[in-house]
Formats: sequence, C-alpha cells, structure tokens
Amino acid sequence: MSESIDTIAAIATPPGVGGVGIVRVSGPRSLAIAKVLSGKSPSPRLAEFSHFMWPDSAGEQIPGHEEKRRPGERIDSGLILYFPGPNSFTGEDVVEFQGHGGPVVMNLLLQATLAAGARLAQPGEFSRRAFLNGKIDLVQAEAIADLIHSASEQAALAAGRALSGEFSRQVNALLEQLIRLRVWVEAAIDFAEEEIDFLADSQLQATLDDINQRMRDLLRQTSAGALLNKGFVLALAGIPNAGKSSLLNCLARQDSAIVSAVAGTTRDVLKETIQIQGIAATVLDTAGLHVTMNPVEKEGIRRARQAVNEADLVLVVADASVSLDKQQAAWSDVPTERMVLVINKVDINAETAAFRHWAEQYERPWVEISASQKQGLDRLQETIVRTITGQGRLETTYLARTRHVQQLQKTAAHLQQAQKQLEENQAGELVAEELRLAQQALNAITGEFTSDDLLGEIFSSFCIGK
Repeated sequence: MSESIDTIAAIATPPGVGGVGIVRVSGPRSLAIAKVLSGKSPSPRLAEFSHFMWPDSAGEQIPGHEEKRRPGERIDSGLILYFPGPNSFTGEDVVEFQGHGGPVVMNLLLQATLAAGARLAQPGEFSRRAFLNGKIDLVQAEAIADLIHSASEQAALAAGRALSGEFSRQVNALLEQLIRLRVWVEAAIDFAEEEIDFLADSQLQATLDDINQRMRDLLRQTSAGALLNKGFVLALAGIPNAGKSSLLNCLARQDSAIVSAVAGTTRDVLKETIQIQGIAATVLDTAGLHVTMNPVEKEGIRRARQAVNEADLVLVVADASVSLDKQQAAWSDVPTERMVLVINKVDINAETAAFRHWAEQYERPWVEISASQKQGLDRLQETIVRTITGQGRLETTYLARTRHVQQLQKTAAHLQQAQKQLEENQAGELVAEELRLAQQALNAITGEFTSDDLLGEIFSSFCIGK
C-alpha cells in the first residue's frame, strides 16, 4: 500500500512550449477532482474531450499565482483520461488532463487541481507510489529515470529492457536458486545427528559452483549496463605525431583537433564527447609522450599522464612508420590491463609484426588502422566496445547503475566465502550465514530490503511528474 493517502498532482511534460501538455493526478480524490474541473465523470481508460474549469473550492495555491479566479471560469480545453486503481501506473486512481502545452496554461491547470484538493507532488513521487504499491520493483523505477535521461540510443534501448523487467527476472531467478541452497544447508545443520552428511553431497558443491558462475556472468553483464548508463572515458596516448589528433577527428567525425605534420601540435588535453556504437564516450586527446626540457611541453606531458591514469580505456596509438624500440618506452606508464594498441599509418608501412607481437606478449587487443585514409575504424570501434564492456554485443544488455554493481559485488563476495567455508571447513553454520548475507545483498537490488533513506535518495533525483 502507498505510504500516503494524499492526492498528488504535477505537470508531467517538460518545461517549455509544446502542442500538448499533461497534468497528472494520483490518489483517492483523483476522480472527484476530474469531476470538479470537467463537470463530468470520465469513463475508465477512454479519452474524452472536455473543458477544464476553475473549481468552486479554494485549496493550496502555487507561489506566484495567488490571484483570485471566478468559479466555473474556463482554463483550457482538451482530453481527460481516467485510470482506476489498481490498474494504473501508481496502483491508485490516476487522472490525466491533456491540454495545450504552454507553461502559463499548464501552471493554471495545475493550480486548479491543487485548489480542488490535491497537493503538489514531490520529485519522483508517482514512481515511488508505483514501487510502494507493488506495480514496479526498484530496478524498474530506476529504469524510468534512466530512460528519460538516456544519452545514447543503446542506453535508451537498454533502459527499456530493464524497465520491462528483464534485469529483475535474472536477479529473481538467482535468488530462487540461492534460497533453495540455503534450505539445503539449513537442513544439514538441523539434522546434524543423522548419519547422512548433507554438506558432503557433491550436488551441494555443484549447485554452489553453478550459482557462483551465474553470479559472475550477471556481474559482468551488469557492469556493461552501468557503463552504458554513465558512459566511459577514452584517452589517446603515444609519441608525438603518431596520429592521435587525426584519430580523434575520425572518431568525432569533425575537425576537433589541429592536425599537422609538425610534431607536438597538441600541448594540452583536448576533450570531445562522442558516441561509439551507441555508447557515450569522452575522448581525451593528449600531448605526445617524449623526453623534453621545454617547460610547456613538460606540463602537457604531465597532464597527458594524468588523463591516462584516470581513463577507463587507453588507446595507445603507435606509429607504424617508426620502429617499436623508439616508441615503447613512452608507453611504459600505461596500465596494460586498460590498453588497446592502435597501429596507425599502415598505409605507409604495412610491416607491423613487431607491434602485433608486443600486444600479444602483454595479452592486449590490437587494431591496424590508417587515420588519414579512414581505414580500420569500424574494427577499432568494435574492439573498443568489446574491451570496455567485456562482451561484443549490447543487444541483450540492460541499463544498470553503480548501486546494482556494488550489490552484486557484495553478493559475489559472500558466495565466494560460502564456497571457501564449505570446501575447507565443512562449517555449515558459516556457510549458512554467508548465504543469508548474499541473499540480503541481492534483495537490495530490487528493493525488498532497502532502507527509506536510500529510497528517498533514489526518487529525489527523478523529474517532478514521474
């Protein structure tokens, strides 16, 4: 049930001028407010044309709109829709007034609903009521906000998959398997005097192994979803004149950086926001890494190394026309676990065996390109996505948040401890406790064991009217 019996109202469409604007009302007085403003009792789930009138009663007013109105004065005309609870978004009676989308008209219509007995909704209060009334879980509620704020096509599609419940279904399936395992272990503790050793059963170990593997797969997929949500930072590093600025222009599809045959054109970090196969990315073009006594170049190199250290992924741009021995010292500070070797200028020199051998030696992906001829860029983008997400395709990824990743990491840690206690100590009580903590961490994702403080923090970031 909802935590409040108030009837709430808010403008559900974005600020500004548009053809249509919507004022949404939810709560026990919704139908009564619809009757007061329209003079009719709307039919359930049927759009009806109506005039919207100023009510007879005087309720709460919006600051700045205290001037008196005449009862029955027409505010606007449009459509009215009534969704009886519990078959509505919030699970309560919901009414939508669809009028002309001007800010003045919308504010007047909102003020009329307040005067008729509603109160102004808080940010995210409609979605919070839907969650509290069991219409959606917390993951789906967060997906609503993520869908609205999606920065790319892939993020919007992934948010839609999360909103449909795909992520929640995977979490709940893992929960069911975890609960069955807990029952097994608890039985082993309760019937310890029996001759049968439940903890020594190979099936128990196999089940725990399977849960751990499914958890690792889910964590990997969720980490990719969190990346879609927030985007990632991509740094370009390499010696001067390796083609970093040319590559930035190719990725950005515009001349963002100055390109010159003169080495050292880039002195500072140049930032560009782009999309790589539908994922939002901030690309940092950095100064060439080399030994210099020039104080300006030294500062540029310092900033370049700082950008490399802070980036989620580093493209080390190698110049195929320059020997590997003259370049690899410049890459020594780049963490290999966050590196992709981009062998540039293959149109000038196709002998790249030494560079490929170097990448394979460090088990890092490599791509051959020609930034000047725009060759190999599609494969480069595929490699970037595969490396940063840990998978090649994003069609089955759902949008996730850092909170989800953290809870899954906690769950995985407790499951690993449970497996350790089972294998090394056969300690049923300790295994059971780790499984209980794992279940609690997993339940926090969908909101079953979520504090009111966390709920307040999550829903306060929503738009008013959602």
